[in-house]
Amino acid sequence: MYESALIIARSLVDVNPLTKRASVSDLKIHLVCVTKYRRQILTVESLMLILKYFREVAEKMNFQVLEFNGESDHIHTLVEYPPQLSISVIVNALKGVDSRRYGQARFPKPYGKESLWSPSYFVSSSGGAPLEVLKSYIKNQEKPS
Repeated sequence: MYESALIIARSLVDVNPLTKRASVSDLKIHLVCVTKYRRQILTVESLMLILKYFREVAEKMNFQVLEFNGESDHIHTLVEYPPQLSISVIVNALKGVDSRRYGQARFPKPYGKESLWSPSYFVSSSGGAPLEVLKSYIKNQEKPS
């Protein structure tokens, strides 16, 4: 079962899925976080610090930050994660730890508030085969006799 799942995953798209004892997965999200009130307070230096904190959280929670970039009022992150973690847990950990440490590093927060980030965020699944390819693959499975 495990080997056939791995073969199927690799045949659908050119991926290197995350393999665990009981699962094969390729879960990636595009995460966008905006500063509170969309204040333009992020700098190149603060973005590098945020990336450092994100990678520390990722290592502790067993997921990966594949890409990271941002502008003065928001960031974009590409995250690969195991199926045991929920997206909301990942986002809350990233934003919570980062906001606290950002303030400890003496970077300004919007209007002197406690949090760096808006409570809302955007997330979208990323990577893998296009939906039409997956639909066709599923539709064309042989029915058992």
